[in-house]
Amino acid sequence: MKILVLCVGKIKEQFYKDAVAEYQKRLGRYCKLEILEVQDEKTPERAGPAEREQIKEREGIRILSKLREDDYVVVLSIQGRMMDSIDFAEHLNELFQSGNQRVVFVIGGSLGLSRAVLLRAREQISFSSMTFPHQLMRVILLEQVYRGCRIIHHQPYHK
Repeated sequence: MKILVLCVGKIKEQFYKDAVAEYQKRLGRYCKLEILEVQDEKTPERAGPAEREQIKEREGIRILSKLREDDYVVVLSIQGRMMDSIDFAEHLNELFQSGNQRVVFVIGGSLGLSRAVLLRAREQISFSSMTFPHQLMRVILLEQVYRGCRIIHHQPYHK
């Protein structure tokens, strides 16, 4: 299975880079993982609603340009469906078994995702009703995909 994690913005802190690299290494035995970053837009501190929407639109165009027609797109969104780790593993297994060429998890920038990206997605999932920095969300997503792969393969993983 091919998984693409498509993110807005780069990781700046080394400890996040280290965590991402560790999960990329661990996931190598379960799937072909690619992480692709698109440039984020600078958001002025006093940006109004219209300017914020324009920023999301520009980031959205960059995201959409990286998607293929046959991608199964999952966006991370606070409004998405919540699952526990077992449910997520079962869902991941269904996606692996369904014959999708590539599953794409999209992590938006600091303002969220454009309407066009949300409409392109096959589903929205949420890991919490709390807001996390997008750099940390990348680590959380990779950890849950790794945990899901361990569960799918009936391998132990700490709780």
